[in-house]
Formats: sequence, C-alpha cells, structure tokens
Amino acid sequence: MMNTSRRCAAVVSGQILQRFVLLFLLGVSRLWAAAPELEFHAPATVGEAATAAAMRDLAERLLPVYQEPDRDRYLANLSALQMAAGDFAAADVSRQSLRDRRRRLDAGRPVGRGAIHDLYAYAKALEAENRVSFAEGFTRSFREVAARFNDHDAYAVARWLETPPTVLRDALQKSLDQQRTRDVITQAEAVDLIWKYIDFDAYRNFAPLLGTLLAEDDRRRYTSEEEVLIKTPEASIAALVIRPKGSAKPLPSLLEFTIYDSRNYAKECAAHGYVGVVAFARGVHGSSQHTVPYQHDGDDARAVINWIAKQAWSDGRVGMYGDGYSGFASWAAAKRLPPALKAIATSAPTAPGIDFPMAGGIFQNSAYRWSSYVANTNPADDAAYNDDAVWHLLDQKWYQSGRRYRDLGRLHGKANPLFIRWLNHPSYDRYWQNMIPYQEQFSRIGIPVLTITGYYAGSEPGALYYFNQHRKYNPRADHTLLIGPYDDSVMQQGPSAMLQGYEVDSAAIIDLREMRYQWFDRVFKEGAMPSLLQDRVNYEVMGANEWRHAASLEAMAKGSLRFYLDGNGSGDRHRLAQRKPARASALRQTVRLTDRKDFAWTAPADFTSRNLATHNALMFTSEPLSKTTEFNGLFSGRLDFTVNKMDMDLNVALYELLPSGDYIYLFNPSYEFRASYMPDRVNRHLLRAGERQELNFKSERMTSRRLQVGSRLVMILGINKRPDRELNYGTGGDVSEESIAEGKIPIKLQWHNDSYIEIPVRR
Repeated sequence: MMNTSRRCAAVVSGQILQRFVLLFLLGVSRLWAAAPELEFHAPATVGEAATAAAMRDLAERLLPVYQEPDRDRYLANLSALQMAAGDFAAADVSRQSLRDRRRRLDAGRPVGRGAIHDLYAYAKALEAENRVSFAEGFTRSFREVAARFNDHDAYAVARWLETPPTVLRDALQKSLDQQRTRDVITQAEAVDLIWKYIDFDAYRNFAPLLGTLLAEDDRRRYTSEEEVLIKTPEASIAALVIRPKGSAKPLPSLLEFTIYDSRNYAKECAAHGYVGVVAFARGVHGSSQHTVPYQHDGDDARAVINWIAKQAWSDGRVGMYGDGYSGFASWAAAKRLPPALKAIATSAPTAPGIDFPMAGGIFQNSAYRWSSYVANTNPADDAAYNDDAVWHLLDQKWYQSGRRYRDLGRLHGKANPLFIRWLNHPSYDRYWQNMIPYQEQFSRIGIPVLTITGYYAGSEPGALYYFNQHRKYNPRADHTLLIGPYDDSVMQQGPSAMLQGYEVDSAAIIDLREMRYQWFDRVFKEGAMPSLLQDRVNYEVMGANEWRHAASLEAMAKGSLRFYLDGNGSGDRHRLAQRKPARASALRQTVRLTDRKDFAWTAPADFTSRNLATHNALMFTSEPLSKTTEFNGLFSGRLDFTVNKMDMDLNVALYELLPSGDYIYLFNPSYEFRASYMPDRVNRHLLRAGERQELNFKSERMTSRRLQVGSRLVMILGINKRPDRELNYGTGGDVSEESIAEGKIPIKLQWHNDSYIEIPVRR
C-alpha cells in the first residue's frame, strides 16, 4: 500500500510541478499562439497497439504547452493529459486539487461524472506506487471513494460505471476516423480526443471488476426482498421491494406496476430516499395466473397500494410512476383512487382504446405482435418477438393475401384470442372505458400528476388524452405536462442528441428521470418544484432551443394560420394557400384497394429527408413564410369532400421544408384516424357515399417548432392503405371482417378547395 510519506511527497512534487507548468506557460504563450497545432497521425483502429503509444506521445507533447484560463477546466484537462502520458500519481494530485477547489461550490450538489476519473486515477496511482495489480488498486479505490458517497451519488456513479465499453470505443473510433484525413490537430481537438481515449481505456480496464463491487456496495446500502407475494381476492401478485438501510423511520414508497419481467427502477427509488416497489401483472415473475393485459391491473394495483400502506417500513403514502404500460397502470389505479395513492408521474402512458391497440380507431399489426408476446409463457419464443424480419414478412403475407384482418393469426399459424377480443371492440365502448378513468371519473382525481411525452412518441395521443380529460373534468387539477422532441424511449435511454436523423436542441437534453424524482420530492418531502415545470404546459420549441410555459394547450398560441387545399399543381403536388381560392374546384384522388404491388412499402424511418415520396396521398406546399412563425399546439382542419364509400381511414403528416431543401417532420408518426369515428370515438357515424360532406377534425398529436423565414409548410394527406395496418374497404361494416373482395371498386375522392387546415401560432 502507498505509505503516507510517499503520498505527501507525491502531493508536494505535484504542486511544484503545477506551479512550474503555470510559470512556464506564461513564457510559451506567444510560441503557442504562433503554432496552435500539433502534428498528429491518427491510428487506424482503437484496438491496435499503436493507439496507446500515439495517445501517450500526443499528451507528452501537449503537456508543456497546454494552457487554459479557467482554473477548474485546466486542472481537469491536465489530469487527462497526465493519465494519457502514464503519470497517474500526478494525475491523482491534479484530481485532488480539483476536488479541493470544487468542494465549497459543489456542496449539496449531486456528484459529477468526474468521480469516475477520480476513481481511475487513484486506482492507477495505487497500482504504480504500491506495485499491486490494477484489480487490487481499483478495488481499494472503489471502496474508499464509494464509502464517501450518499445513496443518491453512489447510484449515479454506478449508472455511469455501467456504461458499456463498446459505446466509448465507438466514440473514440469515430474521432480517430475524423482525424485521419488530417496530419495536424488543434489543442481543443487533442484534449477532446485524449478524454475519449481515457474514458475508453478506463472502462475497458475496470468493467470486469464492477459486478462484484457494485453488488457489495448495494448490500451495504439496501435491504432487498425479491420474492414477495401479495395476495388479492383473485390472484397473487409478485413484487420486489428495495429499502435504503440508512433511514430509521418509515418512508414514502414509489410503485411501478408492470407487465414486463425486466429491468426496473426499484433501487433507483431507494437511492433517492424512497422505498422502491415493483409489482408485476398477473402471470409475470412467478405469478401462476394467466397474463391478461389491461383488464385486471387497476384492481391489482390498488391491492398492492393498500398492502404497501400497511407495512412497517411505509409512512402510508404511495406514488406511482412508469412508462408505457406502467403509465397506464398508474391511471388504472387512479380510476377508483385509493387513499394511500398521493401522486402519479408517467411518461408515454398507454391509453387502451385510444392509442393502443388502435390509434384513431385504426388497428395496428404491432398490437398483434405485442399481444402474442405478453400472452406467451414460453421464454424461448422471445427471440421471435424481437425479430423484426419475421413480423415484416407476416405484414406482407397478410397484405398480399387480401384476407380479412381477423385472419392475421391464422396466417401466422398461432391463435391469438386476445387480439380477436380487441377486434370485437372497435369503438371506445365499455370494454375500454372500464380500464382507465372515463369522463366524470377524472373529476375525482385530486392528486398531483406529472405527464411527460414527446412530439415523436407513438403514445403522444394517449398522454394528451389523459391530460386533456383530467383538465376538462377537473379544471383545478394539479396536472403538469412536459413535452419536447422525444420518442417513447426517452425515460429509459435519456434524451438523444440525434433522433432518427434529427438534431435535437441542446436545451432538450436534460435528465428527465432525475427531474421526476425532484417532482416527487415536491409532493412527499416539501421540496421545490423543478425549475423547468413553471406552468401546466411546459414545452420545448424546436428550432428555437428554448423552453416555454403556458397555462393550457390553447394558451400556447395567440392566433392561427389557415391554409386552404388548393388544387393548383400537377400530379400529386399542390398548394397550401392562405387565401381561399376565388373559384370553386375539386381535386380528384383514386386509391385502388386491390393493388398490392406496394406490399414492401414501409413508412420512412428518419425524421429528416431531402425528398418526400407520397404513398396513396397528395402533397400540399405553402409559399415561403415571410417571417419567423412558431407552430405551437394542436392543429385542426375541415375537410370538404365527396367520396364513393361509407368510410375511409386518413392520415395527415406535416413538415417544415427548409430553404436548404431539407424536410423536417413536425411530429411523428403521422396523425391517423378513421373518418367514421372522428366526430365520436364511442359511436360510429358512417359517411354518406356519393354526397358532398364536411369532416371537422382536431389532431390528437401536437408539436412546437419555430419555422424559419423562407421555410414552407408541407402537408401530406393520404388514405391509409399499408401492410402494417387494418385496411378499411369502406363498406360500413365491421372493418376487421372485410377482405379484398369488398375492394374491387376503388376509393374515388373529390377534395373541394374550401377544405383547410389551421395551425396554432405564437405571434
């Protein structure tokens, strides 16, 4: 072990070295200004032996001339250069100096990611000074440093430590590839490259040691009960309970009720000072019952909440949280509010009958896939569920066959009674209404609610449904909405800087999970409301890189712009006109339902594109915008049309066409709806075949984006005819019973030019 005298000597020598370097830098500043670049030839791959030598050489040449006016940044970067140069004792001293400087400023704040570099530098210094193995040095370093962390900081460090080394390897390789086209490198580029190398080198060294050390630290911090069975009148619910050992008094509990026997956040809840409870739906995690999604979860979740409130470790208060299915379960429990449930916080919550298994009244093949998975009891079939190719082939097989939508399971060769049951309820009838709060039941939910969703989340309509219905039936509801450029995975994976080809504003890159705990702290611990949640609606304005706040969705905009569907144009490309056309006309569209040559078509994956291709649709493009315009909220419209069918499925997609020629999705997926359910999702209202009629709609998808001067608004209006959706032949009967035999007569449409869309804008 490193003795005290050697440790002190290292500190003193390190301090002398730092002062010498600072004085030396004053003398070489002119030289650096004259020669700001260093010669550097990037190695081909991360794994080759030359990479370590190249990084060491670069660091050694940069150390004598490196300068940075910000003292904290200087010490941090100096430690990276010292580590890359192999002088870990000096790097450890630099890290200690940085911690000493930051101690007062960082008091009370969560630990920073620099703790990883502290661990690594100290471990390597121990290895070098004490002539021990790296495993011994890192074990001692981890135990000493982790002992100083509270539970919250220890959990944050564990999350960072568990970053897969492949992620860091790929980042380093990308930087090397970019640098290989040049023979010189600037100081800033060199420091950035060295940091990427240090991160990769550190993680690949300590990754094999983490499992044992993290488990050891968890046992010191938490009490875990992994096989709890909670008896209800109808079933036994399996649960996991994790409690922090550091608390001497009962605590509030955070509950996730899930249908997935996979990763959960129980320990994360405990790390934030709560009892973390995860309860599993019937048939999951050792429960002997059959899994039946949605139907029993409200009753079962309430039983779990009542059980929690009676435990000695509980202070009688429970908050529910979750994403997707777990978000639904939170609302299902609140349908008949148990006394102990005090708050719910959901992200991308599923609303059965609203956004799943159908969206806008149109069933989606993904619902068949998911229901087959959750009802399956054979783990060996999980691989087939995750194989996209299998399901794409099923989509195409069904589409080309022309068979009824109900025959999807027969074509797959596996019966699926659950999917058939769903198809038997195409409207929002009592079957769906019984699962979550309905109408006046929302008025009785008087607890704080947080809803998080995204413009690119498939479940956005469900999240907005909960928000709008709660606010409609309880105008005083303490319900806060946060929405930004996110997809459904944002809570699990965190916001991404690049989302399907779209570059996300930096303002939107925030730790939403941490913010959720801050929100719970406001409810349970008298904490402050997170600064980002300043009003009922909190939204990121894409393209403006800023957050805005409003009292309601309607208050996001102060006016609107109306665009008429002008038939002037050619082929499938026409105009969006801000003035109503002087002469009445109609644009004709024909969709041949028996044509299956498009069986391989799939919706575009990227949210940006240089070219848009229509599919059974028409494109309408506005004139260039003369001033900056913020599109904020839910768009609406009126469609004036004549059709030869009694029903049709429509989709609407909106884009900004930049002056550069790039198209940017304003939201995704597109807004889809069955015409016969647009006026009323409970009762079907068929169209009048052959008659001119109007259909007013308001989108269930919203967005916020600052549209540039010179940009154009683009709308694609189409008929839903695609292999991965239920196909509406327009007979007016049960759509799931229709087949290609009913499609011999194509859909023939006339879109009259007083049809329009209206977008809400902030002037």
